Amino acid sequence: MRIKGLVVDPISKMPIVVLQDPETERLLPIWIGVFEANAITLKIENIVTPRPMTHDLISNLLSRLSIVVERVTINDIRNNTFYAVISCRKKDEDILIDSRPSDAIALALRTDAPIYVEEEVIARAHSLTLDPTLDNPENLCKWLETLQPGDFGKYRM
Repeated sequence: MRIKGLVVDPISKMPIVVLQDPETERLLPIWIGVFEANAITLKIENIVTPRPMTHDLISNLLSRLSIVVERVTINDIRNNTFYAVISCRKKDEDILIDSRPSDAIALALRTDAPIYVEEEVIARAHSLTLDPTLDNPENLCKWLETLQPGDFGKYRM
């Protein structure tokens, strides 16, 4: 998956990170917290902060401990809540860390790790297919505003 964009839900005023499967063009919107959206945005826009933010700190700690983030996977959705796992490696040891998807995505951006979503999660989350005319963020926002809640469900952080 890749990050297609960040938008604000016009009803709840909560940020939504929109993931897109580059092969099928399916979209997966995930409602996230304001702080996590800020962490994702800072990295996407290459904004350097004077001091390390939380996800930068985690990335720095992992690096200093010689732990490599291999990938993040959004691996489940239960009771309208997404779950993710951060897959790491230290020498010959695999390390799996439970995470909220927003934190996993923010960390993946800082460690250049790929983002995956399990097929079952995409199916259960009512993923959407992107209209090809929605390449810019403004059109994507307008399109999301026209969707009804039943089109992709309501998800908690």
